[in-house]
Amino acid sequence: MGNINTKEIERVFRSAPFIAHLGLRMDSVAAGECRTSLVLTEQHLQQDGFVHAGVQASVADHTAGVAASTLVADGQTILSAEFKINLLRAAKGSELYCIAKVLKAGNTLTVVESEVYCGTPGNFRMVSKATVTLAVITRRE
Repeated sequence: MGNINTKEIERVFRSAPFIAHLGLRMDSVAAGECRTSLVLTEQHLQQDGFVHAGVQASVADHTAGVAASTLVADGQTILSAEFKINLLRAAKGSELYCIAKVLKAGNTLTVVESEVYCGTPGNFRMVSKATVTLAVITRRE
């Protein structure tokens, strides 16, 4: 993984109980980028059988957080400060995947864009797109 902060990436991704409960998997990570996926079950759906907007938002936000974490220094971490998500179409399928890329890394704020796709293997469509602003903070032990 080169010069990226692998310890912080693992801490951010693996120690969030809600994300573990959701079932999100980290597929790949590189400097300024993270890719995740989620096998969909009934618990991820809303009343009409589509993937719940809250699930999409959580996937977009957490994947963005990991992407931002790749660029922080030792002793720093990230914390979501704001995000906006556009739900582009109803999400239905067997799987979600997300690609998050840092647009601008700063000393105090980092901006990341997340694209969420839904479908079945070989047939995915973008269902939502988020812009996430994350605060870069010094972690207190």
